[in-house]
Amino acid sequence: MTRDASWQRAARQARLLSWLSLAYMAAEGAIAITAAVIAGSVALLGFGLDSAIEGLASVIIVWRFTGTRTLSETAEARAQKAVAVTFFLLAPYIAYDAAATLITRSHAETSWLGIGLSIASLIVMPALGVAKRRLGTRLGSAATAGERSQNLLCAYLAAGVLAGLLANTLLGWWWLDPVVALGIAGLAGREGIQAWHGEECGC
Repeated sequence: MTRDASWQRAARQARLLSWLSLAYMAAEGAIAITAAVIAGSVALLGFGLDSAIEGLASVIIVWRFTGTRTLSETAEARAQKAVAVTFFLLAPYIAYDAAATLITRSHAETSWLGIGLSIASLIVMPALGVAKRRLGTRLGSAATAGERSQNLLCAYLAAGVLAGLLANTLLGWWWLDPVVALGIAGLAGREGIQAWHGEECGC
């Protein structure tokens, strides 16, 4: 991979997008946890805490493309493994949260704040993911591609939370959200394995 001026410009763009992702994740987590406390929603609480784990991927990419590490293949390899580890942290947490919700049969109250946040994440996260996939290909960076998959995974999780909140509000289907979350946990585990080996993530 030629480290020309165009490549270095793409590296700066990847770093900037990761900073933007980190800022959004911080806001997303704070709003989700606030909404969870108000509504008593385990799913929303999980969504908020999950934002912190996903933010780690953004921190890793900022580290990867800062200073002399920008041109370092060793830094790329370490970042790739570190992003994969964030998937392995995320998968069991989501699975545990979903299983606990099913076992305790937790019925959350209506949360329009949570619904609004989920819709916002469904718009923002895929847009970031598409941009990072393009940059990851340009940079030859599996770590950037892995962070892109974290963004898309966040969008899937937002869709599950939104479906659960709406189904609970409109139909009383409290169990839908944790069932969807279990599927997302399985997806996170698969994406972690692919990221670890530097493969193109399929989400």
